Amino acid sequence: MTRDFITQADRELTETYEAPMSLEEYVDRIVAQPQLAAHASKYLLEAIEATGTRTVVEEGEEKERYSFFDDPHNDGEHAILGNTEVLNEFVDDLRSIAAKRGKEEKIVWLEGPTATGKSELKRCLINGLREYSKTEAGRRYTIEWNVSGVSDGGGLTYGDREVSDDSEWYASPVQAHPLSVFPQTVRSDILDAVNEQLDDHIPVQVDSRLDPFCREAYDYLEEQYRRDGHENLFSAVTSEEHCRVKNIVVDVGDGIGVLHSEDEGTPKERLVGSWMRGMIQKLDSRGRKNPQAFSYDGVLSQGNGLLTLVEDAAQHADLLQKLLNVPDERHVKLDKGIGMDIDTQLIIISNPDLQAQLNQHADRQGQDPLKALKRRLDKHEFRYLTNLSLEAELLRRELTNETSVWVADAYEELEEKIREPLTMTVRNSSHQVIDRELAPHAIEAAALYAVVTRLDTDDLPPGLDLGDKAQLFDAGYIHDGDDRMSKDEFEFSEQASDGEHGIPVTYTRDEIADLLYESQDRHHPELAVENVIMPRDVLNALADGLSDAPLFSESERTEFENRVVQVKNRIFSAQEDDVLAAIMRDKRVDVATVEEYVEHVYAWAEDEPIVNERGENEEPDPLKMKIFEIEHLGRFDEKHYSGSDPSEAVRSFRTEKIITALNRHAWANRDAEFQATAVNPKEIPVIRTVLGSHDWDEVRRTFEDFDPRQWDDPPIGTETAAVKDETIQNMIEMFDYTAASAELTSRHVMGQVSYKWD
Repeated sequence: MTRDFITQADRELTETYEAPMSLEEYVDRIVAQPQLAAHASKYLLEAIEATGTRTVVEEGEEKERYSFFDDPHNDGEHAILGNTEVLNEFVDDLRSIAAKRGKEEKIVWLEGPTATGKSELKRCLINGLREYSKTEAGRRYTIEWNVSGVSDGGGLTYGDREVSDDSEWYASPVQAHPLSVFPQTVRSDILDAVNEQLDDHIPVQVDSRLDPFCREAYDYLEEQYRRDGHENLFSAVTSEEHCRVKNIVVDVGDGIGVLHSEDEGTPKERLVGSWMRGMIQKLDSRGRKNPQAFSYDGVLSQGNGLLTLVEDAAQHADLLQKLLNVPDERHVKLDKGIGMDIDTQLIIISNPDLQAQLNQHADRQGQDPLKALKRRLDKHEFRYLTNLSLEAELLRRELTNETSVWVADAYEELEEKIREPLTMTVRNSSHQVIDRELAPHAIEAAALYAVVTRLDTDDLPPGLDLGDKAQLFDAGYIHDGDDRMSKDEFEFSEQASDGEHGIPVTYTRDEIADLLYESQDRHHPELAVENVIMPRDVLNALADGLSDAPLFSESERTEFENRVVQVKNRIFSAQEDDVLAAIMRDKRVDVATVEEYVEHVYAWAEDEPIVNERGENEEPDPLKMKIFEIEHLGRFDEKHYSGSDPSEAVRSFRTEKIITALNRHAWANRDAEFQATAVNPKEIPVIRTVLGSHDWDEVRRTFEDFDPRQWDDPPIGTETAAVKDETIQNMIEMFDYTAASAELTSRHVMGQVSYKWD
């Protein structure tokens, strides 16, 4: 078995790396595969686009999202949840920068409060570019040099070693583009040939000259061969024994530079590197600073060729002005007279505190010394998530090692994921390892509360609460009785502050983590109810913890505390629906019966036949429709029909409540193979009610001797005891409750129902 792992590792390295090639072979390669020569911004754009897109719903609207930001190469571990519009704007900027359409002088600035996905973006970019560079389409190349054997006294040096054998090579320390070896006029001709074969509207552009280290090798070789009388100097200098093209796997330090908040040093050291004094003394440089004695470990040096990231930019505010001319001049100084061309996509990441630093002289207006810098920054603002499903997914990630990205074909699938329970193993204060259960709807409650604290109330339409707004943002619609109302039917302000403020996921995570180690003060003779964390436990902890959390202002605490009640009410309604569905499980209408009714109504409205199981055409059955409408929908009785012929009221119902829903959700986009049964019945509001909703009047009619006041400890042999046993089992089977969480949830619901039972 161990051998299999070794073989797998061998295979991966073999597939990742390829043998070095000559400069001539490289030119032939890029003419055949032009994308391999892409400049930095174009390469980054291609890496993002290579993974394709998927459709998501955010803030109630369908959007196309680049799958690259789901971190597919790393199984979603550093996926960026939400902020799709911001990410799309970032990609649009890359497209303009790569094509040199006016934004190439800009520094891309990604700003937002903590826990909004900025750090995940950094990791996602690193992961994605690394893996893309391992593919055939994403190969990245640089050059390496060997000058040994040219004369007895010479040698290329880097660090404290001298190359004395032609089997030892030194790669460009800044990932120089192989075409930078060519004189500018020749390079232009090569690029013309490359772009002629390129099937893309963004041409490959390589403007960089050789970096100082490689120039030292080039000049040394040229001088030696010139002295020896060689006529074809370029061929001699770049022959395979001296110059080769090698592929590199992109990573931090090799095409990606990352400046962290804790990195120190002078601006030059942080940007490009530093001079190594010991090496300057060792090298015979005839009174000048030899570029071989430079460290090239600054962020721009590491990121040359692809991507430079300045993390927590407020900690490096002194550097930002030094970066002003880098995007358009593409050049930095190592020392007087020694400069280096740079091809890198520059991105700075910060919290909102950088904005405050940039505005410190704003009152000076025209005399603001930071005005030029602010003009160069192209800001994209990350916000807190305002989608319930995304926040629930993020919270589960924070609490567990789950990394898979939630992808669903219909919102009902997301609803199931949102409400799911979560069991975690912890060691309690007695050093025992126990399971703690976050009951169904507990994660949902925490996520919904966080989202509700982030939503703006100023543009809230009449008749809606923040829970409705959260539903509209997540699903794109809400149900209002028999009607389904989409977000488009409401007016929300584009200037709303949704997502700018609110409870961060880190606060929610920490409060739940504390709950995991606190045993709940409740008991049961048989069930470990003390190990169950209920939705109301989570909401109480989140609201109570606000007073001690230093990250909230007094006004925020008051506002957030006031919003917890509507979340509690909404979660209780969800728990109540679970209990009702479990009690009435045997009374539910099966989906096949509903689909048959929808199909018959559709055929009736269109005056079309129905194809039966034998493949024969037959007329829609008026009796089947009548029975369904009376017995299952409960909308009509015998007086609404003449025999089986529907009255005008029934006709209007079928047309307005059933057919209109079909039109809206499927019929308008049907093809020749369209069938009414292809529509998800839950998309029709009135049918959704039939499938998944009951009320206590139905329970009362069905179980005449049932008494919710006896629920906690029902007398043996009573109908209440029988209903409870069946309900608990159904909750376990239907909604993934445990016996303990089903007991607590049903008790909570029945406690509220008993008040109004009589």
